[in-house]
Amino acid sequence: MTQNQISIPKNKLWLAAIKPPMYSVAIMPIWVGSAVAFAETKVFNGVIFAVFMTAAILILAWENISNDVFDAETGIDKNKHHSLVNLTGDKQLMFWLGNLCLGSGLLGIIVIALLQQDPAVIAIILLCCALGYMYQGPPFRLGYQGLGEILCFFAFGPLGMTAAYYSQTQTWSITNLAASVIVGIVTSLVLFCSHFHQVKDDIAAGKKSPIVRLGTETGAKVLIWFTASIYPFNLLLVGLGIFPVWTLLSSVSLPFAFKLCRHVQENHSYPDKVSNSKFIAVAVQFWSCLMLGVGFILS
Repeated sequence: MTQNQISIPKNKLWLAAIKPPMYSVAIMPIWVGSAVAFAETKVFNGVIFAVFMTAAILILAWENISNDVFDAETGIDKNKHHSLVNLTGDKQLMFWLGNLCLGSGLLGIIVIALLQQDPAVIAIILLCCALGYMYQGPPFRLGYQGLGEILCFFAFGPLGMTAAYYSQTQTWSITNLAASVIVGIVTSLVLFCSHFHQVKDDIAAGKKSPIVRLGTETGAKVLIWFTASIYPFNLLLVGLGIFPVWTLLSSVSLPFAFKLCRHVQENHSYPDKVSNSKFIAVAVQFWSCLMLGVGFILS
């Protein structure tokens, strides 16, 4: 154990390892997809919503735990003191704990399919899980090739929201697909921001993250463009009559978006200062998606 590890309270390391705010990325696709379903059909099944929400949290827990396990194999997390593997010193325990979370989450999805007598939701979520594994697991490790944000966009955007919408209605929706673009972008921003502070370790481990490929300065500019894109896109869809005007409530996230872009632009080359940018990105994701869903419900 290094002196730096000793200086950080154990409870703070565990909190950083568990990352409670990050579970917003699992919750919001279910919330927005269900809100769009209610707006279009006036149907809402509270039991299915609760089961799906729980399952999504468990599946994300699997992704987070297994990410630490697989990263331990490449050595990329040797300086990551809040890695679950580094905290416990037991990679096998974490591997099986992650699998337990995955199995429990998929059991919830199976319950939904049995209630509906329709396997479609299982198929979609299994595809999401496959993308999650390919992001981090051998032999794929697509995140090491800089493809993580693309996988994240589809898993938490179009696929995740399609599953959430279908779980309520057993139908498909173009409006839901359009909303999933916003959810997918703001969720991918969280992952994108997580790379800025670990460029040195990524390069050492051969991980070609988007920030390694672009450099932190260009990466900060890309972040601004993608963050800014969700607001005119929402406005365009309102203007076309696809979204209700109430969805413009998602603009309450603008102060967090400005804060995120300014913070990363000013500190992109300072790992200690920019490391918290992913939590600001979570705030953008949370408030954008929360109020987007509220906007659909109020329509």
